[in-house]
Amino acid sequence: MLCCLGMSSMANNPKTFGVRVICTVDGDELYWDGKKRDKESAWSHNSAHVISQLAQCFTNAMVGPRSWVGGFFSRANNRRFGSSQFLDYNLTPMQEERLQSLKQRLGVPYDETRSEHQEALQALWDAAFPDVKLKGLVSEQWKDMGWQGANPSTDFRGCGFLSLENLLYFARTYPTTFNRLLLKKAGERSEWEYPFAVAGINVSFMLIQMLDLHSEKPRCLPGFNFLTLLGEDEDAFDILYCIAFTMMDAQWLAMHASYMEFNEVLQVTRTQLERELSLEDVRRIQDLPAYNFLFQ
Repeated sequence: MLCCLGMSSMANNPKTFGVRVICTVDGDELYWDGKKRDKESAWSHNSAHVISQLAQCFTNAMVGPRSWVGGFFSRANNRRFGSSQFLDYNLTPMQEERLQSLKQRLGVPYDETRSEHQEALQALWDAAFPDVKLKGLVSEQWKDMGWQGANPSTDFRGCGFLSLENLLYFARTYPTTFNRLLLKKAGERSEWEYPFAVAGINVSFMLIQMLDLHSEKPRCLPGFNFLTLLGEDEDAFDILYCIAFTMMDAQWLAMHASYMEFNEVLQVTRTQLERELSLEDVRRIQDLPAYNFLFQ
């Protein structure tokens, strides 16, 4: 099954926002066959099918059978404890409180009729483009940030309000780094760049899966060690999101990647982050080696 994440071409800045689509194919054989095709021809040939897939792609991300996001991360390698290990460990009261708070955030869908959600979306625009007035919460301007269409609310179906909170936290807490990634300022960029906002939603989903946050307690080593970080800093998940996003962009540049390689880049990013979260001397979020990416 083919499932795609895409956005319209950014005519005003083709180098920064020249993304047509980020695709993956379910199955290695089809995937590598697809990579061999000429990219422009592939886009032209499949454009009608791609557009029809966009609306349902995030809807199916967390529940659909072998959808783009769900299928990719269900195949990712995530070491788990033996049953006696993950059933027996206890959380501190602080870890338990903050884990439950994080789980509650996971269950909040984005609701475009709620004023606080509308305000958060407006705040994201203001943080990203402070000198540009947004014409409306439904506007073609949103494509300049890397949303699939004129209404960003349709893209939040995969991760809900949390993914907007993650982006807004990134913009407010590390504005210089956020702006560098948004505007693709660093490095030699591909002609076919990843769409910033859609990529951000995928980073949120990747972290949820990697940390095993839908389980009663994490059953994987990175998730278990994350609880230590969460006990030290209630913003650990949001900071980890910012780290993961910057890691992904750095890996994108290192691999000289284009949109056809987005899944590979995200998988490599996940693997590296899992390794860092498995280090014995990591006790705070600031101890992660990749934390320094936020200040480059």
